[in-house]
Amino acid sequence: MMKNFGLFLFCTLILSCTMGTVKNDQHGKANRLINESSPYLQQHAYNPVDWFPWGDEALAKAKAEDKLLIISVGYAACHWCHVMEHESFEDSLVAKIMNDNFVSIKVDREERPDVDDVYMTAAQLINGRGGWPLNAIALPNGKPVFAGTYYPKDQWLNILNQIIKVKNDSPDKLNDSANKITEGIKSTTVIEVNKNDLDFDFDDIKSYTKSTLETFDKKYGGRLGPPKFPMPNAYEFLLKQYWLTQDKELLDVVKVGLDKMAQGGIYDQLGGGFARYSVDEFWLVPHFEKMLYDNGQLVSLYAQAYQLTKDPYYKSVIEKTLGFIEREMTSPENGFYSSLDADSEGEEGKFYIWDKSDIDKVINDAQKSSVFCAYYDVSEKGNFEDKNILNIVKSKDDLSKKFNLNVNEIDQIIIECESKLLIERNKRIRPGLDDKILTSWNALMTKGYIDAYNALGNKKYLTAALKNANFIKDKQTSIDGKLNRNFKEGKSSINAFLDDYALTICSYLEVYQATFDKTWIDQAELLTKYALKHFFNEESKMFNFTSDLDPALIAKKSEFEDNVIPSSNSAMARALFTLGTLTYNNEYIDKSEQMLKNMMEKIQSTNYLSFYSNWAQLLLDHVVAPFEIAIVGKDAMPKRAEMAENYLGNSILLGTEKEENLDLLKEKLQEDYTMIYVCQNKTCKLPLEDCKEAIKLVSHDLK
Repeated sequence: MMKNFGLFLFCTLILSCTMGTVKNDQHGKANRLINESSPYLQQHAYNPVDWFPWGDEALAKAKAEDKLLIISVGYAACHWCHVMEHESFEDSLVAKIMNDNFVSIKVDREERPDVDDVYMTAAQLINGRGGWPLNAIALPNGKPVFAGTYYPKDQWLNILNQIIKVKNDSPDKLNDSANKITEGIKSTTVIEVNKNDLDFDFDDIKSYTKSTLETFDKKYGGRLGPPKFPMPNAYEFLLKQYWLTQDKELLDVVKVGLDKMAQGGIYDQLGGGFARYSVDEFWLVPHFEKMLYDNGQLVSLYAQAYQLTKDPYYKSVIEKTLGFIEREMTSPENGFYSSLDADSEGEEGKFYIWDKSDIDKVINDAQKSSVFCAYYDVSEKGNFEDKNILNIVKSKDDLSKKFNLNVNEIDQIIIECESKLLIERNKRIRPGLDDKILTSWNALMTKGYIDAYNALGNKKYLTAALKNANFIKDKQTSIDGKLNRNFKEGKSSINAFLDDYALTICSYLEVYQATFDKTWIDQAELLTKYALKHFFNEESKMFNFTSDLDPALIAKKSEFEDNVIPSSNSAMARALFTLGTLTYNNEYIDKSEQMLKNMMEKIQSTNYLSFYSNWAQLLLDHVVAPFEIAIVGKDAMPKRAEMAENYLGNSILLGTEKEENLDLLKEKLQEDYTMIYVCQNKTCKLPLEDCKEAIKLVSHDLK
């Protein structure tokens, strides 16, 4: 019913006449966004549209003047956001219509995911799809009457004029539509409390995994068909399941995905780092923006794959990507910036693509250029709109035969040429940097550094992780455990959302397992207690996305489905489980299990693993109890490092060099010995001194 209403409204709106263009004469006069910290909002500060940031001032003005709201949502790296700004929001005619008839609000979706979620849900209900820029029109009370994505200028003008006409002629229709859409939005967060036992065993998990594999592209990796998003959490589940079952098909699926992504244009072959997604099924043509959250999670994924396979190619991807993060995305305060734009000089991808003639000129050696171009699919005609996106199409063994050079010589040529081209590329006008620092995304990057440290043993990565964890602790956290979401130009702001708490708790628990410093368990518990007090919904036994301290929106939303980032509820459930296991707090474990039970019907009703992959990882932990590996004694840290070089699946590391008050570590210190206790369900096997023998215990009877 709601979808049909949306199609009717959409068709009605676009079937009106097209209006002409008037020269914009208002450039140079700043609007209210000039005072905002968000780079995305500041991008619109000199639009002739009289933009407001989201807040009481805009909402009060709309109510006082009985004007509809335009709520336009985007983010700094969004290509089509820039296009719509140029076509519509910089145009004086469009601006006049918006200013005369509406109160217009600009929202950075990364700063205010709560606002974005409400109106994105409206767009999906009305049109069956969503995306950015997101443009909603709402009553003064915030209830939406229309929501869609990008519109060319003529269509946007038609929509505005039709909405104005309906408001003037039939305001009751707008009110009725707004109420129906709002009820639809509220219904998406309804979840029933499951009072049954968790009736799901290991055979059920294997069956579920097998059915989800049907949606994976066995040739190119990722989900079948374009566009393709990396979805690292789904691959993490498959790795975990492989470790438990030794089902080679699962590892093969992961390896195809990781190999093809790293060989494709979605990966920056010169500078490292991944773009947000590929528009094709081959991973060749990316949407060129680079997001921190993708790269943090992908570093974790490649690190875990390296632990399992010891594939040197994965090591190079990790090192190159973290080189990019260190070089371009790390702030002086040890925070991590949010993103790099898709555009430079007004053109998407211009910074990254090449003419063959330019490559030949920079390399300045015919044979070396021939080797490089053969390896990276470079030709005169190009592989993308007459240009070349670097992607790997030949193996080094093939090149060795073709050019009569050994593989080491091929390697050296490619490294030398990459270095020259990177220097040359750095002379170009760079894509814009969104330099705001978001707590939840930083937590993902902290975990990426920890996973890289575990896999490669490079202490530089641990140092970076600790600096960022301390940045969140010192700059973004109040003494009572209250977090802020945003940090920019020395100022911490915006009351944090559930994803900030959940992902930060998860990252702190990873930092503890890398350092055995109980400070990080204490910090995780501080945040957990605050989240339980201010976010937990006693009625649903789940967590709200916003705290009880935040001003209410038209719907109280919760986030359940995993996506490119795990949902905040699944991350919180996993955080509760791990923290409860480490501290022997059954209340946390019970809450985690109840959240999982609430989701079981949804998990079992879809074959798309990526929708519930983080929940599926938690399900594995409940079905197969994790190993608790306690390392106690003066050599606890070296032995921890040796253990962590290996993929340990659903294992939790804890340890100490002295007496410690964690229950699993009590009374286990033996003078002059460092012992490893492999435990499961609070029951420990006989202690061992040798890491290899301990790893055998962890791997025993899992196949």
